[in-house]
Parts: sequence; C-alpha cells; structure tokens
Amino acid sequence: MAEAADFQGTSPSPARRWLRRTGALLTGAPLLAGLLQLPAASPAQAATGDRTVSVAVDSLTPSVPTDGDTVTVSGTVTNTGKQAVTEAQVDLRVGQELTTRSGIDSAARATGSQPGTDGLPLGGKYVEKFAKLTPGVSQPFSIEVPVDELDLGGNGIYQLAVSLSGETAAQPWTQVLGVQRTFLPYQPDEADTRTKTTVLWPLISTVHMTAQTGSNESQTPVFRDNDLAAELAPGGRLERMVSLGKDLDVTWVVDPDLLASVDAMTRSFRVQGENGTTTPGTRADQELAKRWLTALQGAVLDNEVVALPFADPDLASLAHNGTAVTGSLGHLKEATDVASDTVESILYVEPTTDFAWPVEGAVDPSIMKVATSAGADKVIARSDSLDETSDLTYTPSAARPVGGGTTAVVADARLSTAFQGDMTRASTATLARQRFLAQSLALNLQTDKQRSIVVAPQRMPTAAQAQTLAQAVTDLQNSGWTEFHDLTTTAAAKPDPGATTRIPSKSAYPSALRKQELRRTAFEQIAVTQDKLDRFKVILSDKSRVVTPFGRAMNREMSTSWRGRAAEAAEYRDEVESYLDSLADQVSLIDKSEVKLSGRSATIPVTVQNNLVQGVDDLVLRLTSTSPRRLKIGGDDYEEQPVTVSGGHSQTVKFTTSAEANGQGEVIAQLYTRDGQKYGAEVRFDVKVTEFTATVMLVIGGGFLLLVLAGFRMYTQRKRAARQSAENGPETSDAPAGTPEEPEGHNDRPERESAPEQPSDPVPDTPVESADPSGTGERVDR
Repeated sequence: MAEAADFQGTSPSPARRWLRRTGALLTGAPLLAGLLQLPAASPAQAATGDRTVSVAVDSLTPSVPTDGDTVTVSGTVTNTGKQAVTEAQVDLRVGQELTTRSGIDSAARATGSQPGTDGLPLGGKYVEKFAKLTPGVSQPFSIEVPVDELDLGGNGIYQLAVSLSGETAAQPWTQVLGVQRTFLPYQPDEADTRTKTTVLWPLISTVHMTAQTGSNESQTPVFRDNDLAAELAPGGRLERMVSLGKDLDVTWVVDPDLLASVDAMTRSFRVQGENGTTTPGTRADQELAKRWLTALQGAVLDNEVVALPFADPDLASLAHNGTAVTGSLGHLKEATDVASDTVESILYVEPTTDFAWPVEGAVDPSIMKVATSAGADKVIARSDSLDETSDLTYTPSAARPVGGGTTAVVADARLSTAFQGDMTRASTATLARQRFLAQSLALNLQTDKQRSIVVAPQRMPTAAQAQTLAQAVTDLQNSGWTEFHDLTTTAAAKPDPGATTRIPSKSAYPSALRKQELRRTAFEQIAVTQDKLDRFKVILSDKSRVVTPFGRAMNREMSTSWRGRAAEAAEYRDEVESYLDSLADQVSLIDKSEVKLSGRSATIPVTVQNNLVQGVDDLVLRLTSTSPRRLKIGGDDYEEQPVTVSGGHSQTVKFTTSAEANGQGEVIAQLYTRDGQKYGAEVRFDVKVTEFTATVMLVIGGGFLLLVLAGFRMYTQRKRAARQSAENGPETSDAPAGTPEEPEGHNDRPERESAPEQPSDPVPDTPVESADPSGTGERVDR
C-alpha cells in the first residue's frame, strides 16, 4: 500500500523510505518467527543450499546512481549442483547501510545467504524467473529497477545482494541456493567536502634490453626478446595503459628505462635468439614504438610526470642486501641522475624526480635511508605498512613528515589493492569497481575535514586490471565527493597532526616480500662486473661506447621487476658479465712458440692484437725474464713499452735482449694498464740461447785463411803467365780471314763435331725458358 501511495515520477521522501523499510521488516517478522521454531539444520545441511547455484554479477550500471536513475543489474546464474533447480528466481535484495570501511570489508568476505543482513527481495516485477536450471548450465539475467524502488536512505553505501531461490528434488521447498553481494554507493547530493584524490598511473615494464650493441656508428641495440613489441601492440598492456590513461586525471609514474627501450625500438634494432644469434627487428615493430611514444607524449601534456630512477631499482633489496657491497649505492645515484634527462629528451616534459617508491609501499628505517640517499626527499609508502597507532576515527591525509626533511606519502591500502585479482572476468571486475567506489565514498563520509588521499596501484597492472581501474577512476571523476590533484600537491598538503609518523622496524617488513628480494650475491656479482668495466674502459679511445650500455645494464640488474624471477635475474647478470669479458678479450697478446737466440744479443717481437672496432691506448706491454742471470730484457729483469693499437689491427713490439749464458729460460709477456693493473692473460714462452764457442770460431777463422791463400796463389800464377807472354811476342794465327780467333787458353785438340739430330731423338719435356718478364699474378721463382 505504501508503494501504491507514491506518485508516479516523484521520489519518495526519506520518511516514506523509512516507513517502507519498517513495513518490509514487520511483514517479514512473522515469517522469521515461524522459521525460528523449525528444528536447526546441521552445518552440512545449512551449507548445501546456497552453494548449489553460482551467481555472477557481470554489470551494474550506473556504478554510482542518483535520484531518477534506473539501476540495471546483469549477470549469469550457473547450476553447479548435481540436481536440476526448479521454480528458480533471481531477486535483488537491498541490505543494510554500511557506515564504516571495515564494514565493507566484512560484507565483501561474507559467503552464503545471511537473512539478517541481506534484506528482503524487492519482488514484484523486479525479478527474473527460470522454470528449470539444468546442472552445469548457465543462464543470463538482467533486472532493471528505478532507484526510487530501492528504498535507499540518504548518502551512503548500501549492500546489494543478488540471490537465486528455487527447489531441488532433494529439498522440495523454496530456498536461497546462491547469492552474490556487491555495493551500491549512493550520493544524490553534492558533498559538502570533497576528498582530494591522487591516482598514480604507472608505466613500468620488465627488463627488455641487453648490454650488447652493434659495432656500427649508431651502436644498434639488441633486445632480449620481442615481448616489448607485444606490449605495445593494440590490446597489449602498455598500449592499453596509454589509451586508458590519456582521458584520466592522474599522475604518471614512469620508468625511464621503458622510455629508452621504446625509443631504441623506433630505429634499427636486433632481437637476441638462441645460441647467441640475433635477428633484425621488423619495420612493423618500429612503427608500433613510434605510435606508442607519440600517443604517450600527447597523454602526459597536462599531467604531472614522476620519473623513477632508471630501471626502477629495488630499494628494499638494496637496503637489506646491497649496502654492504661496495658501489651498490653508487649505481642508485647513477640511475637517479640519468632519469630526468632520459624522460625529458623523449617525452619533452620536465619530470619530477623527488619521489622514491619501494615495492608495495613497504618501508623500514633502512629502506627510507636508501630511498633518500640519491636525492629523493619523498617516499611513497602504504597504510598497511604505517599502521595508525592513534585513536583517529577517520583515515588521515597522505603526507607525513617523518624527520630529516623526508616526507612519507602514504597511499591508502584498500584503494591501492582493489584491482590486484583476475580482472578478465566481468563479474570480478564489477565487484572490484563497486567495492573501490564504496570505500572511497565511505572515506569521504567519515568526517567533514578535507583530506588528501593517494591511490598507488600495483607497478605493472595487466590490461584487464588497468581497464577496471580506469573505469573506477572515471566514475570517481563523475562523482560528487572527489576532486583530483597531482602527487606533488598532495605531498605538500598540510599533514594531519594525529596521523602516525613512526616508521616500522626492520623486523616488521613482510616476510613474503623479503623472500622475493635480490640476494647479496647478486650485488656482489654486479660489483665484479663494475670492476671489470673499470679496468676495461681505461684502455679505450672512446669510452662512452662501452661505459653507457654497460652502466645501464647494471642498473637493470637491480630492477624491481626481477622479484619472483631469481633464475632469470641471475641469467641476465651472467650474460652481461660474459659479454663484457668477451669484449675485453678482443685485446690480447698472440701466443708465441719457443724462440732461439744465436749470439749474445737479439730482439724478441711480441704482438698485441686488437679486434675491437675502436682503438686502444694507455696500455703497457711488459716482457719479463724469469732467468735474468741467463737472459736480460733491455739490460734488466724486464722492460716495458707503451702500446697503442687501432681498431681491427695489431702491433708488434720489439724488445732487445742480451744473453749472459747458454741455456733455456722462460719469458713472460703481460699487458698492463697505465695504473699498473694487469690486463688480460699473460703469455709465457721459452727462449733458447746458443752462443758461439772458441772451437767454432777457430774453424771459421781457419777456413777464411785458406780462402785468402788460395786467392793469392791464383793471382801470382796469372801475373807470371802474363809476363812470359810479353817476353815471347804475339803468335801468328793460321786461321782464315773472317774466322774468329780462339779465346785465350783454347784447347788445341780438335773439337768433336756434333752429331746430326736423328728423327728418333726424344722431344725435351720442358720448354725453353723465356727471357720475357712474368705476367701479372704469375709466381716468379728467384
């Protein structure tokens, strides 16, 4: 009768709503009294009914209704039992108003039918009936109901239960066989005080780039895999983050490494394959990267951009396991220093670098110390880490001065963790969104005091999680109880004097997070790689070609994204160190075999080979004799000579040696840097000294004397013959005119005439040698 008394098209007054609720409760009182007289069911019997059918609420629109709206609830019901359900009916039940945030949590955890809190079904035409639900079969439902028919009171959060009632062969009476609860935030009037809300929109990914680069001028980058392209593709996680975020009033929190990786993909790049091979990146992937960066540049124009240190280093791992390792904090400083320039050069906006963000906002004194060591003076924490110890009856503002000029910006844990589940199912996403909105409104209704709240979601939300979060933020933007601010404004807001500022102890750090941290051995390996890089870079003519890619690779080795992926993190560190070793080995000494020295002094050549594309200098080659009493190098135990080798060339260095005694000695060749550090592997080889003896010298001298005497005898004989010829006078020749005279010393015996060539004589098997010069490319024997 109360419903009939309402005029069509008008809203019932609050008093009439109260009467309607009271009437419904009074109507149900006799029924409840009768039920109380029934024998109590056993726990097994009580649990059977409301688990027979699964109820999923896939859509609730509008998410935040107001007067005059029509609420549409859609979803599916699925018979999960073994018996058919007959006389099935889906009902909407408006439960009690929830006045506290903890009350919302309790309602969300509740399972099964709860007649005392679920409320009575609206009934009438606001139902959907099914004659039969077959086991394993799902049926869709959709119920539309005007807000005026929901009997809502004033501003508040109301529990809305969707139930299915019916009968089974085993229980042939009407009962609730399944129920799903959600929340209906109701704000028909403009809020007197709006909550200042900051939503962080993280653009962070895993490590995609290796330390390898091409030998060309532009140093073509090499990617670990093609996963980044998949994230940038339409429907990919990063593509959705930009597409959804461009229309939201949010603060973008970016990892400069992600921007640098996408920027590298816009040009020529290669992708690492198996067995150390690489393949060229595709033109299509380059276009993907260009489109994504262009979209991002437009999306961030009117919003604040917060730049994390390069590669998003794991601050907690560093604080707990890395500070004792020399150089670890230096890597954090380097990652912070390059962050601003990286972001500004790609997005063309000046980012804020004053914020540090530990994993899940969990902090302790050591994390706070490390987080601020590189220049940040604001640390994004979370309220489940900084528990409130005062008697505050409301959620305080986010900004908390914690001493030393540091501000902890405490994000709200309930709002920040609302979308961590599987949001690919419409029912899960709808429930998460409605709970998020309910918590936000409940927070606003706690007090008339205006506060600043931060929502810091997970670092790498999935595409579905980002979609659900974006829908919830859009609903907040359209609500009457929220106004949005950037993170810097929220951090500078006046702190609540009653809020806790005590940083929890190190022992309070969550054990689940501690198990995921990088171990000390990881930081020790990074230190070893840095030491190798320091020794390698000093010999290079263009140090930036090596220092920059390896410096960024070591930043990536400390990334938060390695949490829960210890094996992959170790593999990446091994790859970086191994690649650095392979480059350093390109500058080496060429092995030598045994060297033989004949005499008291000689030179020994040693060759330095440089297979790098750039030149090396500031190297010293030292040749050392292990037996200086037998063999001296440069007049001493060793000699050093500077070495400079162009890229792709080798240089041979000659050392002067002197033998002190016969025998065999070992010589060591070793490269050193200018500061006296050994470079590369040494080369050892034997030197065999064979000095000339007195007997050998006597034999050689005697032979030389015999040659001199023989020459002198021949000379005197020729002189005597010439003198005799002059005394006798010239002899008259009988040869006819025109016949040449025989040369001096001609034999008087007649020369045997040559026999004529016979036809049977063999033909010579070699041609007559030509006196002409050899042609080009011919081998000329000397």
